[in-house]
Amino acid sequence: MSDSSTGGAGGAGGTGGACVPFEQFTHFGGLDWAQSEHQLVVVDPAGKIVLSLRFANDAPGWTLFRREVAAFGRLAVAIETNCGPAVERLLEAGLTVYPMNPKAATRYRDRKAPSGAKDDALDAWSFADALRTDGHGWRALLGQDPLTAELRLPCRDEVKLIEQRTALVHQLKSALYEYYPAALDAFDDWTGGGGEGPWRFVVAFPTPEELVKAGKRKWEKFLHAHKLYRPQTADRRLASFAGAASFAGAAGFASPNPAVTRAKSLLAVTTAKQLSLLQSQLDEYRRRIVKLFGDHPDHDCFGSLPGAGAKLAPRLLSELGSNREVFRSAEALQNYAGTSPVTKQSGRSRVVAVRRACNKTLRATIHLWADLSRKSCVWAEAYYQNKRAAGMAHAAALRCLGHRWAKILWKMWQTGTPYDEALHLKNQAEHGSWVIKLGARARFNPLTPTTLNTA
Repeated sequence: MSDSSTGGAGGAGGTGGACVPFEQFTHFGGLDWAQSEHQLVVVDPAGKIVLSLRFANDAPGWTLFRREVAAFGRLAVAIETNCGPAVERLLEAGLTVYPMNPKAATRYRDRKAPSGAKDDALDAWSFADALRTDGHGWRALLGQDPLTAELRLPCRDEVKLIEQRTALVHQLKSALYEYYPAALDAFDDWTGGGGEGPWRFVVAFPTPEELVKAGKRKWEKFLHAHKLYRPQTADRRLASFAGAASFAGAAGFASPNPAVTRAKSLLAVTTAKQLSLLQSQLDEYRRRIVKLFGDHPDHDCFGSLPGAGAKLAPRLLSELGSNREVFRSAEALQNYAGTSPVTKQSGRSRVVAVRRACNKTLRATIHLWADLSRKSCVWAEAYYQNKRAAGMAHAAALRCLGHRWAKILWKMWQTGTPYDEALHLKNQAEHGSWVIKLGARARFNPLTPTTLNTA
């Protein structure tokens, strides 16, 4: 994949677009998109501007766009994004779309205007001319099948909603810290991973005074009703509840200012209710994703990945898609996922840095997957520990492990076969992989895979 492009993995919902060999294009376009209107510039093979069109981002505007570009035989269009409504419209028009990395787009823009001048027509022209001269090394945006496109959107939106939930949890804990430390002391997990009990507790007992007034019987009833009563934590929680309204002690230290309590309790209850509502919608997203993932023909392949589980496997599948032409080599996938480093070398200077130009969603997903795979895959844990022993930080070791997993995933994806731990270790042994040398340290024999704790 060319570093000048954002990649050819398809937009968030891209399902169409023509696939034409680059040498067959007769014209090259650049689209500078915006929310209300777009600017299109088209050049011929000699670089002469043959069309400069500004049109509104509405139905009449796109009708005008299609009518104007119909005059050109084979048109390719460069645009500074790889997803969104503008990309969808271009694909629906049957055009070949070349997404541009924003950093590369800035460089092409500077090449046309070293003075720093900038306007929409200049941007569109610089994109079109860059595609004309350098596009032979770029990757066109390849469409995905409808099922993959439908799976990708809720997977990405689910991540955004989880980020919103995390922000609300921080806001809730910050409010409780100011007036209700007993609640924070009583519950450890406020993220919803153990259920909505802590949030509902704030709604049921919004202030320390109301909690103490309710009494032990109601406390125990609440804990039992929300499946929070555990023998190992019950006494500690009940003790925290009993001292909630005191102005001293580790569990207490309630705010002595009634104004603070009234104001912050209102905020805490509001935030807790928002969290409960958001969690109900996240549950709906999860049901939809599970359904779409189960219907996908690559379900068995991605579902077999150790540690991926019900959440990460659909995200990995949605980002790779089902079009095997998107990533023609394992290296292309590794670059797209950001697991491979970037080397900058000049003379005696050589710097190896983390790759920033990549699919951030896929990079985060592989990072989480690599960490979880260590619990169910012995060789992955051995590989990680070896990197840590070599002086690598936790994140760097996981990035190396994710890099190795990406190569395995690409081969599985290309052949459509589920992960087989025994086959993988057998191949490592045959090819003399250095991971096999960690076998004694990890206490597994690659030739007897039945001893492995496989997923």
